[in-house]
Amino acid sequence: MQKLTSQIMGHAERLPEGSALSAKSFLHLGNRAALDQALSRLAERGELVRAGRGIYMRPVKSRFGSRLPTVEQAVEAVAQQRGEVIVSNGAAAANSLGLTTQVPVRSVYLTSGRSRTMNLGQQTVELRHVPRWQLALADRPAGVAVRALAWLGPEKADEALSRIKRKLPPDAFGELVAAAPQFPTWLARSVGKAAHG
Repeated sequence: MQKLTSQIMGHAERLPEGSALSAKSFLHLGNRAALDQALSRLAERGELVRAGRGIYMRPVKSRFGSRLPTVEQAVEAVAQQRGEVIVSNGAAAANSLGLTTQVPVRSVYLTSGRSRTMNLGQQTVELRHVPRWQLALADRPAGVAVRALAWLGPEKADEALSRIKRKLPPDAFGELVAAAPQFPTWLARSVGKAAHG
């Protein structure tokens, strides 16, 4: 077991900061049960951080000691390992576009996977499953606009779209208009009005 944990740590130390590790990455070293146990022991000793079920990350080391990876790094690692689309929530998107001054307190991300929570040290991160249209255009500026509009809802969409049109570069607004057919009717109508009206 000691050899297995040192082989895992040797591999982990060669990876860039914030990279994810899982038992499937090490199947060439041993059987799945032994790998799961070795990863779990490394997490208990603080040499790895458990970012999600079966997903581990190396703590970030600096001259001031070690710290947990950022929430963004952990979420990105989960997205890569699971093959999911994971993006910031609508409130954060609306705030980044200047459509609200409300700042989200909780860490909530939208995912194409199942809804669940992740614990990163003392911080809880919520991954919330949403319909595919809310994940359209992922982290592109037009995708941020889609999530902001979904969060604002039908009552505020027209007003928000006029502000978004001024704020987004023309090509990004064009992407939003091109993606309109996959949106719900209320949003497709509002995007059409903003584009052509």
